[in-house]
Formats: sequence, C-alpha cells, structure tokens
Amino acid sequence: LGFFSDRMFIQVCLYFYCKFLWRCLKFVVRKLTGRCELQRICYNTKPGAARTMKIEASLKGSKSKRLQTSVSVHPDAIEKTIDDIMELKKINPDINPQLGVSLQACLLQIVGYRNLVVEVEKLRREPYDSENLQHEEMLLKLWKCLKPNSPLKARISKQWCEIGFQGDDPKTDFRGMGLLGLYNLVYFAEWDTEVAQQVLSDSLQPKYSQFSKAEWEKKKFDKAIGYSFAIVGINITDLAYNLLVSGALKTHFYNVAPEAPTLTHFQQTFCYLMHEFHKFWIEEDPLDIMEFNRVREKFHKRILKQLQNPEMALCPHFAASESLINM
Repeated sequence: LGFFSDRMFIQVCLYFYCKFLWRCLKFVVRKLTGRCELQRICYNTKPGAARTMKIEASLKGSKSKRLQTSVSVHPDAIEKTIDDIMELKKINPDINPQLGVSLQACLLQIVGYRNLVVEVEKLRREPYDSENLQHEEMLLKLWKCLKPNSPLKARISKQWCEIGFQGDDPKTDFRGMGLLGLYNLVYFAEWDTEVAQQVLSDSLQPKYSQFSKAEWEKKKFDKAIGYSFAIVGINITDLAYNLLVSGALKTHFYNVAPEAPTLTHFQQTFCYLMHEFHKFWIEEDPLDIMEFNRVREKFHKRILKQLQNPEMALCPHFAASESLINM
C-alpha cells in the first residue's frame, strides 16, 4: 500500500512540475515571438480540424476561467467572447484583424458541435409515438421513398418487413434510438434515394440461392442471407451517435463545416456510414446475420482510425464542404 501511495505522490508531483514547466515555456515563447498561443495556432495552422482542435485544447487548458468557459457560450455571444479574449490577451484587433476572424470561425465550430450533441441527444430520447401525426407521416414517407411502386396496404402490415423492420408495426423497433433512427432513415431515403433503394435491394438478396428468381420472390424475405435494412439503419444511427458523443466526429465536422455543424451534417454522415457499411459487409462476406456484431465492430474500428487523421473528411463531396473558406 505504501508503494502505491509513494508512486501516486510522485505522479502528482510530476504532473504539477510538467504543468509549471509548460506554463514557463509558453511564457518564454510568447516573449520571444511576441505572440500568445492562440495567435501562434491561428497563424501557423491551416483552417480545419487541426486548427480548431488546437484552439479548443488551448482554451480548455487555460488558467483563465473566462477562456475555459468560452467554448460553451451561446452562439449569439461569440462575438463578445472574441472581444473578451483579445482584451484578456492584450491583442490589438486593429493590428491583428485576421486573428478575430479565425477565432470566431473556430468558436462557431466548437460551440456548434456541443449544441449538435444536445440536439441529437434530444431526438434520441424522444420515443416514437403512433398518436403523433408528424411521426406517422415521417414513417409513411420512409415507405414511399423506398417502395414508390408498392402502396402500403395498411398501417399495421407485414409489408414493413420488406424494408427491414422486424414485425408488423415499426414503432417497436425505434426504442433504442428513438426519433433519431427514423430521422436518419428518412433523410437517407429522401435525399440519397437511388443509393438507399439499391442498398435495400442488395440487403434482401440471398447470398447463395438454389431457387429461381420466381421461387425466391414466392418465398419472400424470410430466408434472405443479407440483413434487415431498417434495423441496420437504426444500428448505424447508434454508431454515428456514439462517434458524435465521444468527440470522434470533431475531425470530420471541423473539416467539412465552415461554421457550426448542424443536424444535416450529422444526417449526411449517417448516409455515408450506411453506404460504406454496406460495401464493408459485402467485402467481409459474412456467413450469416449472426456475424453482424463482429462486422459492425470491425467497421467501427476502421472509421475511428480514419478519424484520427486531422485531415480526414469522411464525406467531403457534400455541399457543406464545398463552401469551406480560408478564415
């Protein structure tokens, strides 16, 4: 017990010693360069995740409470917060006009990401309510987008299994991710319709079929060695949600959203993940659906590894990234 106490004491001492040395080093560098850490980051790091994440770490690690809390202000207060930072750091905005613009862009992303987490969490916690007309309309829109040539015969119907729900009433499948799962599926089906319909079609095909096409159609979907489209969509929503909450998606969002990332950015990312998971599933060539968790975990690790690269933008082809400007 004494050994562990001594070791802990040494670690605490080392922590404060290193922290003291780091502050001294920052002081010396500022004196030598005439610039504070925030200035050095903005002037030496290109716009995007690399810059924003360094600014975020610098503000959070500051000894000043005002700087620490600047990453969680209301979006409307960002301009005043920039003025406070400039005043606190004794930086003349007339001599350094670009610094204020760069800091504002970074803070918009940082604060926007925090607010997006709150918005997504709120949707995840809201249960599907079959008495809510808006919820019902969204569910029916999902069917129409995915199966435009096959009218739904009844609200409670085995037809729902054709798009990958587990039973006659999809509302029970949304329990894990609440409305967030439905929002994502509808966005995918509505805005990336061709890909969504193709993924659905592929997911329903038997892997190895001894039946003719007519026999397969007759047997419907109860023996498909693919996966349930809607259920996988809700599962990939869970994956996207965890990437967001853990902060892993900061790299991607800070690279594609020139200002505050929005729910649309999150939904576009979901579309990308659905498309990529589908390709990954085919590459992995699992024996059956029982291997789903293994394939999902492997896919999750691949995405996490990609997001460790500060240059990474998972889906740079989306409109949000095209307006990225050097700020």
